[in-house]
Amino acid sequence: MNQVKKEIETARRIKIQIVQGDITTEEVDAIVNAANKRLQHGGGVAGAISRRGGPSIQAESDAWVRQKGSVSHETPAVTGAGSLPCRYVIHAVGPVWDEGNEDAKLEAAVLGSLKTADELQLTSISMPAISTGIYGFPIDRAARIILKTIRIYFDQHPESILTLIRLVLFDDPAVLVFLQISDETNTA
Repeated sequence: MNQVKKEIETARRIKIQIVQGDITTEEVDAIVNAANKRLQHGGGVAGAISRRGGPSIQAESDAWVRQKGSVSHETPAVTGAGSLPCRYVIHAVGPVWDEGNEDAKLEAAVLGSLKTADELQLTSISMPAISTGIYGFPIDRAARIILKTIRIYFDQHPESILTLIRLVLFDDPAVLVFLQISDETNTA
């Protein structure tokens, strides 16, 4: 069972939660997948989402790429959630460490995910630590960027109907880093 380790409520009553657990069990409007640009969901978070959600997620992803091409950092793809307990999967493409301009690409992936959730008129979303697994993005740096970008998004989009952002982290080290960074930056 997923466990909230910290909850921050912003001045606009938006809740940002740092959660330890499994993103595939999240009962929110949408979960964010840490995807690659061709939406091949073989390993990591993407593989877990595809396995738990069933073959329809990969089938819809393949159709998306055939129709629209590779997914950019700025504009995620959206599919149904198959048998997951959410309605949608937002497939955000984060940067591979050492490919250049990684910070801006991670920020774009987070902003794109939040914008997509608003376009879908969602109120709740769960997001992993994008790019920190096999893509090698340092977790502390990613935590700073993700938390800062969420704050910036809501400062710039007061019309947003999102009310709950859950940062779902699988292991103790990632949770501890996000907790520490949120304390240091007084995020929200």
